[in-house]
Amino acid sequence: MGRKIHPIGFRLKINRDWDARWYAEGGKYRELLQEDFKIRRFVKKAGARAGVSRVEIERHPSQLLVNIHTARPGILIGRKGEAVTKLRTDLQDLTGKKVKLEVTEIEKPDMDSVLVAENIVDQLQRRIGHSRAMKRAVSQAMRQGALGIKIQVSGRLGGSDMSRTEWVAEGRVPRSSLRSSIDYGTAEALTTFGRIGVKVWIYKGEVLGKEEKPETKKDVYVTP
Repeated sequence: MGRKIHPIGFRLKINRDWDARWYAEGGKYRELLQEDFKIRRFVKKAGARAGVSRVEIERHPSQLLVNIHTARPGILIGRKGEAVTKLRTDLQDLTGKKVKLEVTEIEKPDMDSVLVAENIVDQLQRRIGHSRAMKRAVSQAMRQGALGIKIQVSGRLGGSDMSRTEWVAEGRVPRSSLRSSIDYGTAEALTTFGRIGVKVWIYKGEVLGKEEKPETKKDVYVTP
């Protein structure tokens, strides 16, 4: 079963919390869900060079709390906080609500599945061989302390006429165990031969009786 279901959704409230924490019913739920999509797309586009991995959204009656997990917070914050202030203002204009913005630094970007997948995508779009890109990502993740990693790419690899799937793995990745803390991320490369999909599983150990906390060096809080 663990091979056929989303690894993060499979472990929600066991060792992983939701990235969106709010409640609504009926048409209100649909509106807020679409608003979440807009916020995430906007933040990803605004922080394209900052290495944004996750965007957590928490709704309160009086304000909207947005927590951005990024590998390079300095780029997102800007000089004297100018960039993050503009980002908060743009989000308030986008949603029409009061927004509180938090920036969380990812201490080990080579162990973040989304950043690893996007790094491989960037290499594929620069015409670097997929095998070389995958092996380099695996070695860097294991060097940073991952207990296991698996990377899978699918599409017209190397410009072949027929699409195929290749994968490389090191260590152990117990995808069927609920107590295993597995970080999962995907990305897509737009190449001249077509679209190539990248999936990354990173095993960080076992978590028992508590939610997984992201590995951070420091948090930067921006008050409204």
